[in-house]
Amino acid sequence: MRSRFAFVLAMFVLFPVTAMAQLNGLQISERQRANLLRAYPAADTNQDGELNDSELAAAFQNRRNAAPGAPRDFPVNPGWEGLQFPEDAVCYREPDAIAAIYGQQITSHPKPSDGSLRIVGTGHSFMAPGYKTLPLIVQAAGFGEQVMVTHTGGGITGSARYKWEQENGIFQFAGRPKPKLLASISNAKWDAMMWGPYFNDRPEYYRCWIDFCLKYNPQMKFYLSDAWPQLYQLGRMPKSESELSAETIARLGRERYVEYRDMLKGLSDDFPNKIFLLPTCDAMVLAADYYHRGELPGVKGIHQAIGKEKRSLWRDRLGHLGPGFERLEGYVFYATLYGKSPELIKQKIPYRASSDYPSPELDRVFRKIAWEATISNPLTGVTDEDGDGMNDK
Repeated sequence: MRSRFAFVLAMFVLFPVTAMAQLNGLQISERQRANLLRAYPAADTNQDGELNDSELAAAFQNRRNAAPGAPRDFPVNPGWEGLQFPEDAVCYREPDAIAAIYGQQITSHPKPSDGSLRIVGTGHSFMAPGYKTLPLIVQAAGFGEQVMVTHTGGGITGSARYKWEQENGIFQFAGRPKPKLLASISNAKWDAMMWGPYFNDRPEYYRCWIDFCLKYNPQMKFYLSDAWPQLYQLGRMPKSESELSAETIARLGRERYVEYRDMLKGLSDDFPNKIFLLPTCDAMVLAADYYHRGELPGVKGIHQAIGKEKRSLWRDRLGHLGPGFERLEGYVFYATLYGKSPELIKQKIPYRASSDYPSPELDRVFRKIAWEATISNPLTGVTDEDGDGMNDK
């Protein structure tokens, strides 16, 4: 069955016009349909929890679009065009009712006296490295335990839109709410929310989260990562790393900046002094520039999928970070959220890594790059005109 399934998938990719005839005659197992439904829930356009043949074909198409990256073209429920969500959306319920739906204990943390932040967040695998290292960095910087509750998923399932639908039990999740963050936000105090970006993002995917958070925590601020350059932007797979010059990567970075600058401007107009950028893209562009200048000690390549060197900036065609670069993302998160340069941290950070990589020298470069990216981007809200490693504000 597995080989026959793979054959038909290949035929669909090569001959999408005739794929439906082959698909209709193929006995796809329920498990295979269920796996595709989990991977591409938006293909279930009639929202009956199953994939009929036409929806299955759409799921295959999304899988084809996903190579060499995540799906970039996918249907969105027309309900996002409306002025409000379905009346049974969890966000319209009282806090105690939301907590009851979630069915797990909600922990409320008093405002830390040391200045640390209470954070909620969504995100996908591009956010995972920073989510993993941020608590270690914060504690080493002299703060207490980093209070953080996240609701994440892989690829599209970690996007702000997907998580809003899932938490509220609307559209593709009608009648199946999972309000992990909504229960926490409405029943406890928080200082900030973080998101990872996704393809075809719209301001309304974030505005709903902002409105809900400010209803219960008016002082909250919001932070969106802009990820980093990816191979799909080139339109083809490079034949060698010589095609990934510092200038090329900088150009790809500018493309991403324009995309998120324009979206954040609309949100900032509605929520002044509330919306900020986590400049992970700038940090990786700078890292590429440092690499080409020979200033990333121990780093052997730009992209493992092309140059085959494990110790590269990126490790696969999807664009996941190479080994050690989870530190750089964590430093960017810390620098932007706390307005302090990670270069000021004196205490050893208990990373789990091999003894020789990243080296202390490379770690120092990561800290420098993170602060440089943060204070150079006007959307972060962080400046350091006096050069003391602290936000001027």
